[in-house]
Amino acid sequence: MQEVVIVAATRTAVGSFQGALADIPAADLGAAVIRRLLQQTGIDPAEVDEVILGQVLTAGAGQNPARQAAINAGLPAAVPAMTLNKVCGSGLKALHLATQAIRCGDAEVVIAGGMENMSLAPYVMPAARTGLRMGHGKLLDSMIQDGLWDAFNDYHMGITAENLVAKYGITREEQDAFAAASQQKAVAAIEAGRFGEEITPIEIPQRKGDPLVFETDEQPRAGTTAESLSKLKPAFKKDGSVTAGNASSLNDGAAAVLLMSADKAKALGLPVLARIAGYANAGVDPAIMGIAPVSATRRCLEKAGWSLDQLDLIEANEAFAAQALSVGKELGWDAEKVNVNGGAIAIGHPIGASGCRILVTLLHEMIRRDAHKGLATLCIGGGQGVALAIKR
Repeated sequence: MQEVVIVAATRTAVGSFQGALADIPAADLGAAVIRRLLQQTGIDPAEVDEVILGQVLTAGAGQNPARQAAINAGLPAAVPAMTLNKVCGSGLKALHLATQAIRCGDAEVVIAGGMENMSLAPYVMPAARTGLRMGHGKLLDSMIQDGLWDAFNDYHMGITAENLVAKYGITREEQDAFAAASQQKAVAAIEAGRFGEEITPIEIPQRKGDPLVFETDEQPRAGTTAESLSKLKPAFKKDGSVTAGNASSLNDGAAAVLLMSADKAKALGLPVLARIAGYANAGVDPAIMGIAPVSATRRCLEKAGWSLDQLDLIEANEAFAAQALSVGKELGWDAEKVNVNGGAIAIGHPIGASGCRILVTLLHEMIRRDAHKGLATLCIGGGQGVALAIKR
């Protein structure tokens, strides 16, 4: 079986909802990170065997957005592409599929990742197809319907976080302190330039003058404290504790990595940034979907042959502070190793891209620290979890 390696990894800066990236289609963001991978490695685009990109909100985005991204990035028409939807895990599941293809010899070089523009998600009118015979009709927000709504229990993802609050006894104070720390870590990372190597600048056309170069995460808020967050009202339940401040946000962005067999990397003379050590998926009750990283992490570590305490760094997507705290309580991991540069509560959560975004951030921080073992994991709406382990 072929050993799979990562030779390049990049992401866009994450845009806030209706922010700097609001008018740039997800496929264009995906194309930008693909181009950057090709530039960084100097690889002949014809060497790429396949492109696999996650995107959750594809309504109105046109046929197969991954194919659009691949062609727009300059890859030959002969290179196939696939768009996948595993909700928040899409961007990391893309790496799973790429790894499988390379391991079994179906491919040697694959670009994998994810992209999302939540700002461009359209409103839809379901009854219009068969005719609105009478009345006002109804519009659905495709962002909420297809990305943020539990299809089994008919409620918002925020309620699943409230369910974990009840199950694990997470307090409002704990959530706000966690969220404030995420913001503070992300702001410190930006000020120290720690994201510089991983970010692909995006040129945004302006009505007049030169394009705006977007290369800094837009979401992190300097000066955020637990005290300031404590003033926010519950967002999903009248007597709840999950708020807009201790939950992840709506965002736009893309991320991708270039994977290949170790033999191919050697033949091309490309330095290896990391090797895939293991990956796993898991399922849980949709009502407590946020706890699924626990079983996904355990399965992934078992496949890698590692114990939890052997991990040097962990990137665990912060869908909600309550969710992240519940996973931490269940696994008992060292919080000092987790999301050292802040997480999705601060940086943002462009849902189709987040799986790969956290992997890219993990990898670059491992390089900076000369760390050897890392893990990326996310919860997934509908009751699933996904994880991937890398080694250097």
